[in-house]
Amino acid sequence: MRILLGIGNPERRYSLNRHNIGFMLLDYFARIHSINFRASKFDYYFAEGEIFQNPFLLVKPTTYVNNCGVAALQALNNHKTDINDFLVVVDDLNLEFSKIRIRKSGGDGGHNGINSIVFHLQSDQFPRLRIGIGNYFAEGEMTDYVLTDFNEEERKVLSNTFKRGTTLVEEFICGGLQKMLDANSRLLKKEDDI
Repeated sequence: MRILLGIGNPERRYSLNRHNIGFMLLDYFARIHSINFRASKFDYYFAEGEIFQNPFLLVKPTTYVNNCGVAALQALNNHKTDINDFLVVVDDLNLEFSKIRIRKSGGDGGHNGINSIVFHLQSDQFPRLRIGIGNYFAEGEMTDYVLTDFNEEERKVLSNTFKRGTTLVEEFICGGLQKMLDANSRLLKKEDDI
């Protein structure tokens, strides 16, 4: 089983925040595949599905971003899933708004959610699907920025980002990291050709 964990804050008031773009992509993916999130006995909501007989689990932690590693560890242990079959969907301040990049592994890049996952898994060897939220804020205003909502125009742009993200997630579910990387290369080449 492949596990996809979105990073975000659980309360409704955060649902359209920049910091919640991981949750937003998983919600979009769940709608496309007609599956619903439900509560678990662990620190996360989950939705299960299957694509071409490849089972997957979507995970949205019920802890705040800074402690989402708890849910990551619980999900991996509960489903006996290898870290290579675990993908984190995360917001990235260092990427231009709406751009998607894939990272195979590595440090937390200053993201408290990734830091929590690295701490709880005792490893940074897991892939991430990073979605750019831009960094249009003055010095000292990062926290306020990531906790602001996307405006209506930004949400329209994100619908294309989520379509692309859904394609990449489907490739990960069906074939793992390399298949997702190959699909991403094809999508980037198409963009360059336009």
